[in-house]
Amino acid sequence: MSNEPIPGDSPDPNNPFKGTPFEQLFASFASGGGAGQMPDLSGLMAQFQGLMKPYDGPVNWTLAHDLARQVAAASPDPTPGRADRDRVNDSVRLADHWLDSETPLPSAVTVGAAWSRAEWIEETLPVWQKLVAPIATKVNSAMSEALPEEAKAMAGPLLGMFGKVGGSVFGAQVGQGLGTLAGDVLTASDIGLPLGPAGQAALVTSNITAFADGLDVSEEDVVLYLALRECAHQRLFGHVPWLRAHLLSAVEAYAAGMTMDLSGIESAMRDIDPSNPQAIQDAMAGGLFEPQQTPQQTAALQRLETTLALVEGWVDDVVGQAASRMPSAPKLQEAIRRRRAAGGPAEQTFGALVGLELRPRRLRDAATLWGSLRSRFGADGREAVWAHPDLLPTAADLDDPLGFRADVVEPTTLTDEEFDRALNDLLDSEGE
Repeated sequence: MSNEPIPGDSPDPNNPFKGTPFEQLFASFASGGGAGQMPDLSGLMAQFQGLMKPYDGPVNWTLAHDLARQVAAASPDPTPGRADRDRVNDSVRLADHWLDSETPLPSAVTVGAAWSRAEWIEETLPVWQKLVAPIATKVNSAMSEALPEEAKAMAGPLLGMFGKVGGSVFGAQVGQGLGTLAGDVLTASDIGLPLGPAGQAALVTSNITAFADGLDVSEEDVVLYLALRECAHQRLFGHVPWLRAHLLSAVEAYAAGMTMDLSGIESAMRDIDPSNPQAIQDAMAGGLFEPQQTPQQTAALQRLETTLALVEGWVDDVVGQAASRMPSAPKLQEAIRRRRAAGGPAEQTFGALVGLELRPRRLRDAATLWGSLRSRFGADGREAVWAHPDLLPTAADLDDPLGFRADVVEPTTLTDEEFDRALNDLLDSEGE
């Protein structure tokens, strides 16, 4: 009788990776090249030494930070001078004053700030760490989760090293994405997420100068309009206490629903030269462990994208009212809408990395919805929807923005004389 293992039988004790997506990779490291033998783990670990540097957590954030700064420094990144700082501070003060008459939400700005691209990276990195960490943790654990228990026990050190390499590769991708994004953003809240420190209305002045060059509008008007948007973001995130956690929890829910395409990993591993660590690194950077989108992730993404659209739509409506005294406002509003709808290389880079859309798709629908609420119930009625996450419009509501709360009748406000007259009429009718 043949001693060969039967397909589907218990794992081969000499090759616990048999029948898993890692069989092809680990078999290539087998001693003497013989099939079914354990790989030379010490040799493989030695080859990865050059790819590893000590760091904590699922992402090599030191690498991400350094690379982001390098990418941002590839083009001139001057530190904002006194004139830039004064112009930003003056614009922020005027913007906050204009917004006072358009929303009951009070000012949440404590200081205006003119940032360089490097300062944007430094100031927003803590929030990016919170956003990316759940996704990176899930991706890094996917490889060990795909292995049978026998393989996990025998290849523990090797899997730990793969995790470190994966964290470094992930860090490199994040750094590249953030460095590119730093060359595109205009304000601290430009992508709709609360990235900067609370209370700090920050504008990235060199990027604003480049943005203004493509418009038939003065740079002073561009700075003022963007200050209005930044101050409006600060009011919303500062006085809707649950909103920040609501957005971050959507990202965490997205990460929790991740599953890996094991057949795709197996196919990719057949083409990897295991004697070349760079080839393995390139495969990982190219999406070797890219997750599949599950129904849970789809729901989390829809919740995130809808909330981002509602945030940006609210800002669009409030700023549109506040900026109505600016002749250039309609042109600037349309330029911002087109910019957000089109996205750019930076957003595409980060979207490919974490699978998240940073730019809301339904800004116009959301702006229409908020404008409709304002026209029917006033600014107080519009802002009342932010009282609790359960009151927020859904994606289905954005399909019919004018129909949101259409069945709600605005209460009639009576004068004292009208109230007394109505009460007397009621009493007279009851006495008849």
